[in-house]
Amino acid sequence: MMQVSESYHQKNSLFNAMSRFIGAVNNMDQTVMLPSMLRDFPPEDSGELMATATGGGSSSSGGYLQPDMYGSYVLLKSIRHDIEWGGAPGGMEDARAAEGEDDLQKELHFHLNGLHAILAKLTHKANTLTSRYKEGIGCSN
Repeated sequence: MMQVSESYHQKNSLFNAMSRFIGAVNNMDQTVMLPSMLRDFPPEDSGELMATATGGGSSSSGGYLQPDMYGSYVLLKSIRHDIEWGGAPGGMEDARAAEGEDDLQKELHFHLNGLHAILAKLTHKANTLTSRYKEGIGCSN
């Protein structure tokens, strides 16, 4: 029974969520041979492309994915780069540090849940973009 529990938690770890996202973006990057062709693809479902970020915080992209396939392609590759090599510069200080350490574990769980949700949406977006590109160029697989 312990293996099942460990396997479940391992499957839902942040590291594995990031690995799934990076794998999906790598697959997208290897599949899309002519990224400029993505400009010719109309958005299939605007709700899918305009998925808002949860948690009430603002992100560097304004909380939205790009409204066109090419913009989404560039954004997904940029996010992959930030995850692999580091994100924003560390010059910004956290305002909460001055407030004290109220409940760090609670804050950590809140942010981890948000990261999981965002990574799942981004992974889905990368897989959808890859599928639509293959469909658009007539590749069946």
